[in-house]
Amino acid sequence: MLPQSTLETTRSILRPLSLADVPSIQRVASRREVADTMISIPHPYPNGEAAQYLRRQIAEFEAGHSVSFAIERKSDRAFCGVIEIRDIETEHSQAELSFWLAVEMWGQGYMSEALKPILRFGFEDLDLNRLYAYHMNRNPGSGKVLQTNGFLPEGLLRQRVRKWGVFEDVKLWAILRRDWQSEMASQPS
Repeated sequence: MLPQSTLETTRSILRPLSLADVPSIQRVASRREVADTMISIPHPYPNGEAAQYLRRQIAEFEAGHSVSFAIERKSDRAFCGVIEIRDIETEHSQAELSFWLAVEMWGQGYMSEALKPILRFGFEDLDLNRLYAYHMNRNPGSGKVLQTNGFLPEGLLRQRVRKWGVFEDVKLWAILRRDWQSEMASQPS
């Protein structure tokens, strides 16, 4: 397995997750506001869950099924969140995009900025044809990030997940390599 890439944006570094991230993941994922809009983050976030999560991410990377990045602010090296390309299907050349940010980073454009090198990585380095993402219907901020970065809505999955005892509708978005390439070609150099 090749070492994982480190990517950069104007304000952030997207680097491999490490054991040093366990306390930050535990702290950020423990916030109810983060768990509330994430399909798979429980609340309360159990003690030790961040270490288990990190072990799973490393195993998934080593198996070629997932690539996860810590998002770190350049100015002070603060941990901002995680972005993953997961459930990589080489047969169909597609994968799921998943992401979350610390509450104090919301609404500042960090995730939209992070998606740009992640899309390049997915389409060029991983040779994917399609990236898709889900978000709960009541979380329009994630949909806006996806739309801003060229994803198109593919449908509404009615009552797809149960979060805290309530069935939630989930939106599905996707971007194809050709759409991304067209978008890249239309941007000024």
